[in-house]
Amino acid sequence: MSSQFDLFRRVAHASSNRLATILMAGIVLAATGCTTMPMEESGTLTSYSNLGAQKSKLGKKRRLFVDGDYLSQVRTVRIIPASYTFVAASKVKTPADRSLVTNALDRALCVALSDRYHLVPPDRQADLTVRSVITDIVPTNKRVAAAATVVSVGGGFALPENIPVVGVPRIPFGLGGLSVEAEAVDSRNVQRAAMMWGRSANFLQDKPRYSEVGDAYSQATKFARDFSRLLIKGREPRMLDLSLPSGHRVRSWFGGKPKYEACEAYGRAPGLPGALSAKFGLPPQWTDKRGKTPG
Repeated sequence: MSSQFDLFRRVAHASSNRLATILMAGIVLAATGCTTMPMEESGTLTSYSNLGAQKSKLGKKRRLFVDGDYLSQVRTVRIIPASYTFVAASKVKTPADRSLVTNALDRALCVALSDRYHLVPPDRQADLTVRSVITDIVPTNKRVAAAATVVSVGGGFALPENIPVVGVPRIPFGLGGLSVEAEAVDSRNVQRAAMMWGRSANFLQDKPRYSEVGDAYSQATKFARDFSRLLIKGREPRMLDLSLPSGHRVRSWFGGKPKYEACEAYGRAPGLPGALSAKFGLPPQWTDKRGKTPG
């Protein structure tokens, strides 16, 4: 029994060393191949003087301001469809791809903000007006994404059985990213919350997709999650949110009817077909049924 235990320990030690080597190699590759999104004022916000110092973590950067006392009194919210700066728009080849990203951002914001506020159409008056501008995009390299998909989907079968990894890290080259500036203003156009936000895809958390806006599409929903949490909580949200989603958000994720009619303008979420599409690296355009909101 003792000899069997020693053998098991030696095998486990060798496996852990091999796994550590693989992970270290991936981290080194990521450090040399990842994208860094800029955080430069583009002039789209009514004011930048309220924003706090820049904070960075896990490839995400943000500066923010929030008037929690005012937001606690807000009842109705409208979302002005997201737009692009000229520089950001010039980096995306087609209007359809530009619309795909802004629509995903607006839809995610609309659904998330419905947890606390009553969402109304953009042409209606509201206590709070939310507007977002995409200030920079780094397109995803489709060819590298395709190769990364092959590795991440099938690569696990090529690994030795005694290496206990759950998934295969993405090839850390050709990654895309997104930078956004957003604010919420009251009926007198006074800024009540604002955020500068930038995040690049990373090789561990973001799945590759065969689309030049595959990573930007994914980052758009991550931004919407962060900004909606800022407005709902009225304070700086934690980097890690472990709270369970509300029932209407789960229903919306599966492609169900949103809580408020205003959110129908952005179409229904792709749900399970979208999740399967992402799993196999397919373009988000294949499963995302966009609304009629212009991008």
